[in-house]
Amino acid sequence: MASKRELLEELLAPVVASLGCELWGIEYQTHGRNALLRIFIDSEDGISVEDCEKVSRQASAVLDVEDPISSRYTLEVSSPGLDRPLYKLDQYQRFVGAQIEVRLRMPLDGQRKWRGLLAGVEGDEVVLRVDSENEYLLPIDSIEKANIVPQFTK
Repeated sequence: MASKRELLEELLAPVVASLGCELWGIEYQTHGRNALLRIFIDSEDGISVEDCEKVSRQASAVLDVEDPISSRYTLEVSSPGLDRPLYKLDQYQRFVGAQIEVRLRMPLDGQRKWRGLLAGVEGDEVVLRVDSENEYLLPIDSIEKANIVPQFTK
């Protein structure tokens, strides 16, 4: 059975694409009787406030008609930002060579939080280089959350 997030992605991806953007990812969180639906959009030209407004209006209209969320919810639309979250293997592949932070669903070698160089993608696993000698293969399904660590140079 597909998760709520997967159902929402399936419903909203065509809407976002029709507006010239890419659906980067969706976060869906419930808080008691209320929920938060956060939609991340991206584009080669960057994302403007106007892009977020257009996607918000169209997504809201589709969500009103299809009614996939039965409770009250808040809709947010934004760019992924510099510390962009990573959701799919192709997104990891795009950012090979970047520093990332990863939180696993279950501990690996006694820890859930990892930080290192995104060294590659092999099959359905992310290759994380923690130091010059240690690489870990992290199955995509074991990753709860991953984000790019912004690098600033002088």
